[in-house]
Amino acid sequence: MHRYVGWMLLLAGCGAAPVASVPEPAPDAGFLEQYAATYRFRNGTPTSIAVAPDAVFYLQSGPRDTARALFVFEPAKGEARRLLTAADLLEGGAEVLSVEEKARRERMRLSATGIARYSVSRRGTHLLIPLSGRQFLYERATGKARAVGPEGAIDAVLSPDASTVAMALEGQVALVDVASGSQRTLVKRGDDEPTVTWGQAEFVAQEEMGRYTGLWWSPDSKSLVVQRTDTAAVERFSQADPMDPARPVQPWPYPRPGKANADVRLFLVQLHDLQEIRWDHEAFPYVADVIWPEGAGPLVVKVQDRRQRTLRLLGVDRRTGDTWTLLEETDPAWVELDGQMPRFLADGRFLWTTEREGAWQLELRAANGTLERALTAPALGYRGLDHVDEAAGRLVVRGGTDTTQQHLFQVALAGGEATPLTSASGYHALATCEDGDLAVHVLYPERGPATWTVARLGDLGRPLGALASRAERPGFEPTPEWREVEGASGRRYPAVIVRPRSFEPGRRYPVLLSVYAGPGALMVRRVADWLVFDQWLADHGFILVKLDGRGTPGRGRAWSRAILGDLITVPLEDQIDGLQALGRALPELDLSRVGVMGWSFGGYFSAMAALLRPDVFHAAVAGAPVVDWRDYDTHYTERFLGLPDAEAAAYDQSSALTYADRLARPLLLVHGTQDDNVWFLHALKLSDALFRAGKVHDFLPLSGFTHMVADAAVTRSLQGRILGFFRTHLGGPR
Repeated sequence: MHRYVGWMLLLAGCGAAPVASVPEPAPDAGFLEQYAATYRFRNGTPTSIAVAPDAVFYLQSGPRDTARALFVFEPAKGEARRLLTAADLLEGGAEVLSVEEKARRERMRLSATGIARYSVSRRGTHLLIPLSGRQFLYERATGKARAVGPEGAIDAVLSPDASTVAMALEGQVALVDVASGSQRTLVKRGDDEPTVTWGQAEFVAQEEMGRYTGLWWSPDSKSLVVQRTDTAAVERFSQADPMDPARPVQPWPYPRPGKANADVRLFLVQLHDLQEIRWDHEAFPYVADVIWPEGAGPLVVKVQDRRQRTLRLLGVDRRTGDTWTLLEETDPAWVELDGQMPRFLADGRFLWTTEREGAWQLELRAANGTLERALTAPALGYRGLDHVDEAAGRLVVRGGTDTTQQHLFQVALAGGEATPLTSASGYHALATCEDGDLAVHVLYPERGPATWTVARLGDLGRPLGALASRAERPGFEPTPEWREVEGASGRRYPAVIVRPRSFEPGRRYPVLLSVYAGPGALMVRRVADWLVFDQWLADHGFILVKLDGRGTPGRGRAWSRAILGDLITVPLEDQIDGLQALGRALPELDLSRVGVMGWSFGGYFSAMAALLRPDVFHAAVAGAPVVDWRDYDTHYTERFLGLPDAEAAAYDQSSALTYADRLARPLLLVHGTQDDNVWFLHALKLSDALFRAGKVHDFLPLSGFTHMVADAAVTRSLQGRILGFFRTHLGGPR
């Protein structure tokens, strides 16, 4: 029914558009089918790249299927070959995912089937592959894979020496000896502890911190840090399936702002000794990471206070479990986590990143935590660490002053100016090996297809080979224009404008603002391939615009912290400021007909734009929007808005429910009924508030879908519906 309505709206929109004086070439009629069937042209690209001293491993599917297989490229042989498929491991059996594995993949935004993830031992001799509730160990020396340990492991980690697999099972952690297959229970919950898990990362660690494990091996494979989590005090959300009322309700612990978080503890296991790692849990309830140094230096736990204004590195006494503060980072707004840090060197010194001087910098710290020197200047625009070569005293980092691009730079541990390693426009990154110079240079260029080039560090310009993409190419190339625009405020914003390929000077086009506008993500990047869908929309008679304003990363601490205490006012101001500046510069933009669309935070922004600024925005599509921040999770929300009891005004001001009675423009709400990140209750609450206020709106529930929409048929129908909605309410070029 939704598909039928979507195409009816599409036809109605076409009929309402004025007739052009010169017939427009028809947009690619088969695009939506291809776009959906190829999962947005992502299927078939090399992904999950891991580099060993003598080989590169990666996952890859076919162009029109989601089943990934494991491949290897060995420079000595000069070509890639397929190592394993899910069918090889399951011997023809069907893949079955547990409820817990589905939830874990949702946190990782992972929709692939087949071999969806894997890990490689330090020397590249063994690979551990989770599949269908089992753990499979592949030995390169024999070319054989076998199942290890019991079924039902939620997480598993291979020891650095590849001798043992630590498995997080329901309520316990087991160790499996690789050679003999014998296993023993390391720790387990008591019969009176139904809410306790061992060895698993809690919800906010996975969703907000990017930490997906609760097991950490020591480099010598003799000790293990294990997370114990108790969710007894955490509120339970229950998820029923409206399409299947007979299906049992699934309860999930979900910590809302101001309410209880999971109680997270760490235990150090050495041989048969279980020692709790102790710190002030009341003051620092969040465990961001655990780091074992490869050489000198203590075991380190990275913790945060609940308001996230203080981040501490705690050194651990391995004999007693006592801790001390090695380093403390503070910020009056919030401290941003960097999951790559600290990175220890062999002598106990470590790398660290900070925004203390107003922008991200990489630092070298002494073994006692004191600052030795800054390795990058604030102006470099540091974004990440790709390689450390201690022997040569060199690092490779990602950065750049232009947030629309990303480049590679060489930095010396001794200090000095960073040396650019790349110059081609686009986004560059490196996948490297801890114990060698083999690397994969990934480039998403400004124009044309991405490349994955295998080379040696220090000689990236001399390829050893390439990881070939199997992805389909669309039937057209996007034609975007990137520019920086200065608003009436004096602020400058990166922007990209996508015109129809049949654009006619002198005509005025309705505008679509495609938006995220929230923390942690950029919309404007100098890669045309990432604008294929935007080009297809524009080809139907729109000019599509993207802008990055305050609150987004890459422009310094003050720029990103401008949203403290209010998640909508500043993003809305900047998007409007930039949009109106483009309108003044480009007369083809008809700002009397502006649509706005986005997903997640972008969906929230779109709903708020329609509610708060109907003078600017004339139609909105809000996908999976957060409606009331009191109903989102603790770690994300409290970072920006504080605790709701103390900051009620900030929560009210940032809530769409506060303004529901103001709706004066067409609004389409879209939300997956099984979303366990931004729960379906958000769209229901807004729809209910709008209905009670007498405000007509459209509501499209996606039955059975989570925060991701990976189904080809639903993707095709959804995008057709969105296109039809905007053509109906904004019309065509005039």
